[in-house]
Amino acid sequence: MSICLRSERNGRLRERATIDGFEDLLVGVPEAFGGDGQAPDPHDYFDLSLGACKAITARMYAQRKGWPLEGVEVTVKRDERDEARGVYRLEVVMSFHGDLDEAQRERLEDISDKCPIHRLMTTSDVEITTRRSV
Repeated sequence: MSICLRSERNGRLRERATIDGFEDLLVGVPEAFGGDGQAPDPHDYFDLSLGACKAITARMYAQRKGWPLEGVEVTVKRDERDEARGVYRLEVVMSFHGDLDEAQRERLEDISDKCPIHRLMTTSDVEITTRRSV
């Protein structure tokens, strides 16, 4: 999988991303940091990936079990006050729509904590190597 980002040449602090053929994904910065506020910032995509993965994981599990899950709503709230000290807090609130009993809803919530992004964010040491192209 390859992600390519290229700076837009219009003076804005915004990047145009291409991910394996998906184009026109924009990443920017908030106006407070010199951006135009017209695109999600990198933190938004980080948080979004967690919410999307949790919802997809719950839907896949319910589908395998044959449960009547009609949809999932996920709200991710960020608390970045202590990010500079190494603490980045995310609160995830999930709603499961459909004719489910309480045990099924609890199981879907538990399963969502096992999604790949949740595990990556909470149990992995991420190693990043940055280099210049030649």
